[in-house]
Amino acid sequence: MATADKIDQLGTFYLGRRHDLAAGQTLAEPLIYDSKDLTTHAICVGMTGSGKTGLCLSLLEEAALDGIPAIAIDPKGDLGNLLLAFPKLEPSDFRPWIDESDAARKQMSPDDFAAAQAELWREGLAKWDQSPERITRYCNATERVIYTPGSNSGIPLTVLDSFHAPPAELIADSEAFAERIASTTSGLLALLGIDADPLRSREHIFLSNVLDAEWRAGKDLDLSQIMRLIQRPSLKKVGVVDLESFYPEGERNKLAMSLNNLLASPSFASWLTGEPLDIGKLLYTPEGKPRIAIVSIAHLDDSQRMFFVTLMLNEILSWIRTQPGTSSLRALLYMDEVFGYFPPSANPPSKRPMLTLLKQARAFGLGCVLATQNPVDLDYKGLSNAGTWFLGRLQTERDKARVIEGLEGASAQAGAKFDRRAMEATLAALDTRVFLMNNVHDDTPVVFHTRWAMSYLCGPLARDQIKRLMDPMRAQFPRSTGPRSEPANAQSTAGTANESTGPTSSKSKSTTSANRPILPASIRERFVAITKRVPDDQRLEYRPALFGRGKVHFVQAAERIDEWRECGLLTDMQASTTDDIWAGAAAWTDYILDEEPDDRGQFASLSTELTRDKSYAVYGRQLKEHLYREESLTLWRSRLLDACSRPGESEVEFRTRLAPAAGEKLGAEREKVERSYAGKLADVEMTIKRHQTGLRTQRWQFWARLGNILWVIVETILRATGKGRRGRPRSAEVAFRQAATEHGQQTTAQLSLDQAEQLKTRLETERQEKIHSLEKQYEPGGMAIEPLPLSPRKSDIEVDEIMLVWLPWRIDGRGAAESVY
Repeated sequence: MATADKIDQLGTFYLGRRHDLAAGQTLAEPLIYDSKDLTTHAICVGMTGSGKTGLCLSLLEEAALDGIPAIAIDPKGDLGNLLLAFPKLEPSDFRPWIDESDAARKQMSPDDFAAAQAELWREGLAKWDQSPERITRYCNATERVIYTPGSNSGIPLTVLDSFHAPPAELIADSEAFAERIASTTSGLLALLGIDADPLRSREHIFLSNVLDAEWRAGKDLDLSQIMRLIQRPSLKKVGVVDLESFYPEGERNKLAMSLNNLLASPSFASWLTGEPLDIGKLLYTPEGKPRIAIVSIAHLDDSQRMFFVTLMLNEILSWIRTQPGTSSLRALLYMDEVFGYFPPSANPPSKRPMLTLLKQARAFGLGCVLATQNPVDLDYKGLSNAGTWFLGRLQTERDKARVIEGLEGASAQAGAKFDRRAMEATLAALDTRVFLMNNVHDDTPVVFHTRWAMSYLCGPLARDQIKRLMDPMRAQFPRSTGPRSEPANAQSTAGTANESTGPTSSKSKSTTSANRPILPASIRERFVAITKRVPDDQRLEYRPALFGRGKVHFVQAAERIDEWRECGLLTDMQASTTDDIWAGAAAWTDYILDEEPDDRGQFASLSTELTRDKSYAVYGRQLKEHLYREESLTLWRSRLLDACSRPGESEVEFRTRLAPAAGEKLGAEREKVERSYAGKLADVEMTIKRHQTGLRTQRWQFWARLGNILWVIVETILRATGKGRRGRPRSAEVAFRQAATEHGQQTTAQLSLDQAEQLKTRLETERQEKIHSLEKQYEPGGMAIEPLPLSPRKSDIEVDEIMLVWLPWRIDGRGAAESVY
């Protein structure tokens, strides 16, 4: 097999070439790494200058070529180099990214230095059998994006809404849920500068209980909501002690003010806008194309880094628990310079989720790759879960001893043999860009020389360089530039709701009554909280609306669908003009409801029907009819894979989830095609060899017959001159006839050979066409997906509540009304 075919096989990573330490020579044999081995995770250790960065970037490039998405956490700024891949390898490609100080030190102009770098990369890639076409495939295989939480230089990521309730699968796992709460709380308090002990800190215990209560109730939170919950928590006790005794209101307000000060800080403003921290969206574009999401945190301080990394790891944990199990590599999590996030003795907030990922991510197809140049500062007991170790040059004997300790633990956990003495000797002999790979899936460790990276390794990118790379892509991320969300005042926000997207205005139609209407005790009424200021020169008016809440049950046994959907509708009774009062009703927003109105409020007149308790039973029946007509559940179905989407899962998410199964099915179908043609091709190959042998025989016999003709001619001439031998002369006619016969048989043999070779070409073409057709058929983005609409049965609809709700409006001197909720 040609080298190009070996290094570009699907499911394998080309990392370099085998290296003979004893001879000090790099061999011609490429080192091919099975991508599935990364599901047992990998560690890369090497001192500065060992070539660790080049190796890890090459690994990410190989993942991209295979269409495997990755999240790469970048504390130093080196990983942005993955965007600097230039298929044309022109000096102009390199010119914007060179270090002009390097050019000055080499006494070269920047343009000359860029040309030298282009030539260096062109020669280096060619030496390692990597063509410009391979770079083009790398650039086209995945989208590469640099995200910068807390900065607008790249694509910003917001943490304002990064406290979503974990999935039900994680909440059901009590140990994992407790770890999620503990690490999230520790990360948040670390951001506030509070070093909290989870067992003794009052702040940590209180916030943990708040998160536990809200998340168990299925409520998503953001930082402003957490601040309000600190002031007015739903819980009344902490343990067996009442809340006020455990954490008085005055002390809670101080904690809330600390959080508010953080939200109000100009330096924190960029954290509040940007793309959501959604792992599925980081890994795939909206069209389903894999993505390398480089999360650069080099610009953050230590507490901000710890806070963000903890949030990111927790989100990844939540994401994998929603994915189906697979033995294939679904995605990669890479973290460069993991020093400080996974120490041997201390327990920073990031350590728990990282350890959990190392233990559990394998079952979901997520491979974790961690890199460091400080091996003594890693928890090697935790890293014993890693199946592959890439080891480069190490600086001290202490470093080598700690690496040997980790390797020994990993080998013991995998049940593999470990030769400590041989490993120590090998580590001592490693040179720059020469690594030892200890893979528990292989029989013996392998020494190899890393390949030339396709990306230009210009060093850490500065903020302006990141901005230059990301500016052309910002239009794809509409949330990356937006107005800053104003933080709420800690003393005044308790009991308020988020403002609506924009005020609606209308002319005031109704007369008002200063007195609140008297209603039967059986009619429940509530008042939507006011969230906008009502000036002194305007009046506050409450207008009647109906709130209805029900549940719709969607069932389909064939697809194992058993889904209850809660529905809340709000209909303005003054705007309703049809017999169906729920026609045109708006979906219920999570407005905060008060039991009593504002003292300044006046009330619009109430229709007689709304004052009768029997009317609400009618409204309930009408709501049931409305839900029966309007509610439906549309799923997505793949007949090819006999799979159906989950309720609430978008088409893109469904396609993304099907990708591993499609890949496995494609592999199986492709193997069937290969098997079906293997015998035919073997037979035709034997036929070709047989015809080739026959053709050679016929050619030899033909030339032999031509020799006979020559002898007949010579003999005839000799007889004519009286010098020939006596006896019966040979017949020229017979000799010519025999030669003609042999020539005909040679032509027939050549025709048979041509036909056999044409058959081989046709079979190979058919095989490739079938494989191409299969690849197109199973491509996630183009796979045939059809909608599967489900309608409820009327008996599967329940109406839980019909309630009178008063909506606050402000009325100016001209009679114009505007909502204040």
